[in-house]
Amino acid sequence: MVTIYDIAKKTGFSAPTVSKALNGTGTLNSGTRQKIIQIADEMGYKPNISARTLSTRKSNLIGVIYDDTGMNRGFAHPLFSVVLNRFREQIEFAGYDLVFLSRHFQMSYYEHSQYRSVDGVIIINPATGDKSEFDEFIESGMPRVSTNSLFDGICTIISDNEKGGYVAAEHFIKKGHKKIAFLSAPRNGISTAPQERLAGFKKALTDYNIPFDEELFVESRFWDKQGAYEAFGKLYERRKDFTAVFCATDLLAFGVYEYAEKAGLKLPEDISIIGFDDDAADALMSPHLTTFRQDALRIADIASEMMLNQIAGLPVPDIVRCEAEFIERQSVKEIK
Repeated sequence: MVTIYDIAKKTGFSAPTVSKALNGTGTLNSGTRQKIIQIADEMGYKPNISARTLSTRKSNLIGVIYDDTGMNRGFAHPLFSVVLNRFREQIEFAGYDLVFLSRHFQMSYYEHSQYRSVDGVIIINPATGDKSEFDEFIESGMPRVSTNSLFDGICTIISDNEKGGYVAAEHFIKKGHKKIAFLSAPRNGISTAPQERLAGFKKALTDYNIPFDEELFVESRFWDKQGAYEAFGKLYERRKDFTAVFCATDLLAFGVYEYAEKAGLKLPEDISIIGFDDDAADALMSPHLTTFRQDALRIADIASEMMLNQIAGLPVPDIVRCEAEFIERQSVKEIK
């Protein structure tokens, strides 16, 4: 009968380290854990239930990567909260439970997924801005889906952000606006939405023969209202001739509302504004905010289907884009 002491001698690791690897506990890195499990299998070791779950990947657990990075919204985000709840409903109906993965235990997301022995992982909003951290999920072949950011090698279900940016700029133009500002969320993070919405915005300007003015672009340091307030203030200090601003998210738009109120600007008489997300607070703003409503239920339904397909060994597409609905309210003035 092979014991953990035999495996320790063979691998050169201590018996406690071997025990942690075989039982899926501790903070071992993934390479050490996998090496010990491989040698244990070669030696004919019969692991306990926890270790067998780790090696066969049949825990009926799906890992969730969801961190509130710079948004200060917790689970109240208008897209992420709905996606998470709907995904949970669909995945539980298929017989799986969710477990949250984090980077707060001296582990990477992947190491935590190994520690919890998950069968797959959904990436909703990670804390890291380094996409390379997710290479281990790709290399391992673990079923994985993303619902907010594009990754090479990870099935992604995401809103058609570029089309949203295009529609926003086009709406302003058709209302007679020619000098249109863009207030971006931070572009140095892992989310691709700010870049994509900007790309669509620029394309619409080009199609309507309006040059993109770099001085009318400003990027918030953070995803929150305070960051937007500061960024828009800098924009308005250097240029006061623009008549409209497209905000990459509603939360950024709320910062513009606050700045306008303190500066004595009237919306939309002085500045028209469009956001993105259809936040619940939009209806409380004056004027009510014109925005985009992302199809969170469809995103979650497709994500759960793609997860279950991968677990079953079926192929999945690299990316699925869902159209966001344009919601016209009262925050855009027509210039005649």
